[in-house]
Order: sequence, then structure tokens, then C-alpha cells
Amino acid sequence: MIARREFITLLGGAAAAWPLAAGAQQLSMPVVGYLRFTAADVFPHTTHAFRRGLAEAGFIEGRNVMIEYRWADQQPDRLPALVADLIQHPVAVVAVGPGADVAAKAATATVPIVFMSGGDPVRRGLVANLNRPGGNLTGVTMFADDLEAKRIGLLRELAPRATTIAVLVDSTIVAAPFQTQEVMAAGRNIGVPIRVVSIGIERDFEAAFAAIAREQIDVLLVAASSNFNAARDRLTELAARHRIAAMYEIREFVEVGGLMSYAPSVTEAYRQLGVYTGRILKGEKPGDLPVMLPTKFEFVINLKTAKALGLEVPPSLLALANEVIE
Repeated sequence: MIARREFITLLGGAAAAWPLAAGAQQLSMPVVGYLRFTAADVFPHTTHAFRRGLAEAGFIEGRNVMIEYRWADQQPDRLPALVADLIQHPVAVVAVGPGADVAAKAATATVPIVFMSGGDPVRRGLVANLNRPGGNLTGVTMFADDLEAKRIGLLRELAPRATTIAVLVDSTIVAAPFQTQEVMAAGRNIGVPIRVVSIGIERDFEAAFAAIAREQIDVLLVAASSNFNAARDRLTELAARHRIAAMYEIREFVEVGGLMSYAPSVTEAYRQLGVYTGRILKGEKPGDLPVMLPTKFEFVINLKTAKALGLEVPPSLLALANEVIE
């Protein structure tokens, strides 16, 4: 029989060991680095979707995986240091959103990277081939930059009498020249002049919309950009104030009062990002995983906004819409 004093000593030792055991279990979990170009409060639902994808692959945060979050707050100069910090942590995989993918690739050739890219990852130099990426990167692409011509066509169908279509381009992103080339070609194909308005920072928004209004252009495409996505409330407010019919990249613009959007589902892309991250944690090599292409496209129309602008949306467009917000 154990004496009372010995029992208390043993009990105290066991109690002291419990947090140590819990800590050891925590340290044994794989760690995922999660890096976004945006601030933490921009599209929080996409981070939830990433965790959902991880869970589908068998990894639940706090139970059998840890996630280290980093946010660049739309400051590209911060990205290299944030990636370096994650790699030194160290992490088993780095998952990155649009705008952070190139910085992640430049930082390491060994740590697996899973990206969610807005543009063509081959054109951006992220991978050599979509089917066999090779190296330490793979991911999901939305091909957002390649859809600008499609968005121009939808705008034309909405406003067939438009004499000019303005296009707002973010001059700070690497895709800007390609986007300009795409929309100019689309304009030539439909016989409508395109007025490209390039802006670099958010304080240029007001002047850009004022210039479009002065030129009496009332049809606008807001080209794909992480910076524009983060400023969607401001952009949709300016379009409404200047009574401009605007087409945007993603549905999140339409949800805050934008007129129309056309793109793959951002939420679905981040879920897929989580699934791929989980597969790599299980031992698959990123270079062997084909880059996932969009499977779900969303064409969303806000009829309340159309009514405020005095627009009659053609039945042909309503028939194409995946969702109509009334």
C-alpha cells in the first residue's frame, strides 16, 4: 500500500506532467503557414473555407494540425519577411493567397507551397506545367485575368447602346499589362472603344471615377485585383454615386451593392486550397499534384442596384445568372 505522503507526491508529479504531455502533443502536430496579401478582416469566409478543406483532408486546427497566420495588409514590401518568418518557424507547408504567391516561390525551393492564384500560374512563373507542376509548388487558379473579355461581353449585352466602355486597372499588379491587352482586344471584337483608366493607390479612386463621369462613360469594368477586392465597398459606392453600371470580378462586390460579377467561386477555391494542403501533409509531393482549375463559375446580378441605376436587365442575362439579388 502506498503511504499518503507518497501518494500525494506521485499525484503532484503526474499533474505536473500533464501540461508537459499536452505541450509535447502540440509540438508533434504539423504546422501550416497561411499567408495572405490582404488584411485579416478581408473575406474572412475564405479562411473558414480553407479550414473546411483541411478538415475534409483529415486535419482539424488545434486537434491534429496548427496554423500560423500572417497578413500583409496590402503592403507588398512586407511579404518577403512574412514568408521568411513562416519558413523559419518552421512549417510543413505554406498556403498562400493571390498576391503572395510570387514572394513565397522566391523564398524557398524546398518547403512545399500551395497557392491560390488569380491568374495563369504558368504565365506568372509559378509552375512549369499545369498538369505536372514540378518543384515545390502547386495550387488552385481562378484564371481571373483571362476572363476580362468575357466580362466585357456581358457588359455589352447589358448596355448594347454604350459607345465606350471604361476599364479600371490596378497598375501595381503584374497582370495589369495582360489585362489591358485582353480588354482592348475584346473591345475591337465587339466594335466598342475601350477607355483604360490605370490607378495605383486607393486615394486615386475618386479622381478616376470623376474622370469617367466627365467623359460621360456610364459603363465600367473593374478588372481583377486583390487591392480592388479589399476596397469593394468604396468602389461600389463610387459607381453608385456616379451612376455607372459596373461589372466586377467576384460576387462579394455584388453582395455589397455592385451591379454584376463573373468569376469562379473564391470560396470554393480556398476550400480546394485547404484540401491540397492536407494532401501534402499526408505525404504527397506538390510537384506531382496538377494545378486545380476552376469548376464552379458564378454570374451574379443585383437587380436592386440595376433599378437604382434605371437599368432594365435583359431576360437573356437573367437567364444566364447563377444568382439574382433582389
